[in-house]
Amino acid sequence: MAEYRRIIENKPLHVLDIPDDYRYMDPELVRQLEELVPEVLGI
Repeated sequence: MAEYRRIIENKPLHVLDIPDDYRYMDPELVRQLEELVPEVLGI
């Protein structure tokens, strides 16, 4: 954990508020990520 803390120190952290209830590559999870990530990253 200490190593991870050093890596993200002074970097923005964005919380997407997506529950951890999805299986790998669940279509609904992918849809939410495709919608939210560009907004958060400004792309």
